[in-house]
Formats: sequence, C-alpha cells, structure tokens
Amino acid sequence: MLIEILLFLFAGIVFGIFTGLTPGVHVNLVGIILISLSSSLLAFLSPIYFVVFIVAMAITHTFLDFIPSVFLGCPDTSTELSILPGHELLKKGRGYEAVMLTIYGGIAAVLILIIVAYPSIIIFEKLNKFIKILVPGLLIFASLFLISTERKMINATFGFLISGALGFIVLNLGIKQPLLPLLTGLFGGSMLIISIKDKIKIPKQKINKVRPKLLKPLIASLIASPFCSFLPGLGSGQAAIIGNTITKIDKKGFLVLLGATNTFVMGFSFLALYAISKTRTGAAAAIKTIIGSIPNHLLILILATILIAGIIDFFVASKLTKIFSQKITKIKYKTVSIISLSILIIIILIASGIIGFFVFIISTLTGIYIISLGIKRTNMMGCLLLPIIILYLI
Repeated sequence: MLIEILLFLFAGIVFGIFTGLTPGVHVNLVGIILISLSSSLLAFLSPIYFVVFIVAMAITHTFLDFIPSVFLGCPDTSTELSILPGHELLKKGRGYEAVMLTIYGGIAAVLILIIVAYPSIIIFEKLNKFIKILVPGLLIFASLFLISTERKMINATFGFLISGALGFIVLNLGIKQPLLPLLTGLFGGSMLIISIKDKIKIPKQKINKVRPKLLKPLIASLIASPFCSFLPGLGSGQAAIIGNTITKIDKKGFLVLLGATNTFVMGFSFLALYAISKTRTGAAAAIKTIIGSIPNHLLILILATILIAGIIDFFVASKLTKIFSQKITKIKYKTVSIISLSILIIIILIASGIIGFFVFIISTLTGIYIISLGIKRTNMMGCLLLPIIILYLI
C-alpha cells in the first residue's frame, strides 16, 4: 500500500506542475474530472489514493502557478496580485527573484502548517460560530486601508467602487467560473494589452541568490489565511490584503506573503474539512465528495503528503523558475503577450462561454481605465471585497 500511496503522490505532483504552469487550468478542473470518474474507479482503487493525489496536486499548484503570473502575465484566480510587484521586478531583470520570493513563502507555509495543524483544528472548532461576525469589519477595514495608502484618494475610491460594482454584477450573472474572466481581465488582460501597446522589452534576468525576509509576511499570512477556511467568497487575494493590513510590508515581503497565503489557504482548507466539515476550495470539495468526513489516520496522511509534496515542489519550482528566467529574454515579449492573451481568451470561451468573453473584455477595459487613474492596481480587488462586504451586511 505504501508504494501505491507514493505513486499517487508523485502523480499528483506531476499534475500539479501541469495545472500550475498552464494558464487558466486549475486543480478544480482535475477535481471535477476525478469526481465524475470516482464511481467507477473506486470499484478497484482505494479512496485514500485519490485523497493523496488531490492533496499533492493542490499543494504543487500553489507553488507553480506564480511562474506564469509573473513571467507571462497570466494570473490564476489566486495569484492575480502577484502580477503587480512581480511584473515590476521582471521589467528590472529580477523576475527570478520575484517568483523565488513566493516559493520561499510557500515552503515556509508548509512547514508552519504542519506545526500549527492540531492547534488550528481546535481553534476552528471553537470559533466557527463567531467568526462571521468579524469578517465584514475586517474587510471594510482592509478596503479603507487600501484607499488610505493612495495619494490620489478620490481616484482610488472611484477605482475601488468601479471594480466593486463590476464584481457585484459579474458574480450575479449566473455564468460558469465568473472569477476567471473577471480577475483575468482586470489584472491579466489589462497588463498584457498595456505591454503590447507600450512595446515593453524584458531585460536579461538576473539569477542571484535570494535572501527573503520571512518573519513579518509569515505572521501576517498565518493570521489572515484561516479566515478563508471559514467563509465562502474569500480567497488567497483577500487573505493577502487582510494580511497586509495587519503587518505593513514592502513589495518583496508582499510576494512572500502571497506565496505563503496561497499555500496556507489550500492547507487550511483540508484542516477545515476535518474540523468543521466545510469546503472552501475545489480540492477540499473533491475530497469530501469522494471520501466524506476525514478520519484521524487520514488527516495524518494528508499532513505527510503536504510536507513531502511541499519539499519536492520547492526544488522543482526553483529549477523551473531558473529555466523561465533564462528563456524569457530569448523571445519577444510582445509575442509572448499576444500568445498569452489568445490562450486566455480561448480558455475563457471554453470555461465561461460567450458571456464570459464579454465580461473579460469589459474587465480588461475597466482595468486599463483604473490603471490610467494613476493608482495602485490593488484597488481593483474591490471587485471581490465590495460584493463580499455587501453579502455579509445584507
């Protein structure tokens, strides 16, 4: 049985590498396929193997999905904020450093998650009834903090409200995968079109040893990430914003924060499934569908899988980041941007249909307009913050 578990673990890592590096392809897609096949596959395979596969794939995805976000400008729905400081460093020849900062955040999150797993489960069980009361206030505070950091506060408020109104409308359209065209347009499509228009040239990338400052970003991420395990609609991006309000950090620290939060949110979703039977990620939902509640021995296996996969992912992601850094300057970035934009459009059409395509166009134009206001792109997170605030206040 041990050999089979290891085989499914490594298979999960391989699939996680694929989903992480492929723009628009998420672990949720593979989870849906597994669920559809589970009735026939479970006839001759233990459900434990599928759990190991899903966990390994999901954790691997959180390490790898920052590579296309930074180098290609194609964000996942959990990495949209990495484009902001990541692309700035890329244009300065420091794309390798940008991605490595997220990778260091990810591996640190894995190690911390193993240490705090059982205390977190106890906290989840105790606070489950009360946590909803805190969320609207935290999100309002995070929103006001975002706006208050701007010199052009009127423009920032306007940009936040525009993106918030767009998010509210899109999330209530009833289309499939609404976040894909919404976030991809605001953060990815807008950046890609600006890159094509401005004919941005990517300089030779420096591959230097990265020395991240981990303490403050990890504390912030550890405090903010568990909220996503309780509440629908909160993802890594919102947790990162909450974390950044807790501990103000610089751009490099923010990338560490994003990497850690991405992995923490995924890991905590498995702990929340065990503790309070709630699923806040597609991976956790797939596990619940296949196996139901998680017994104690399976929780230990899940934690072991997270640890082993995380360690392997650190070295795999580091090597692939180095390769991307060396190859990105050998092709025209305008060509890369056009190809990336085309891939995103195709994926959106497949996943969200023609309505999703129009949402992508509107979101892209909105993103370009907000950028032209001379404010930080993080204000576009109003597209998620405002609808969630409204949801909990109504």
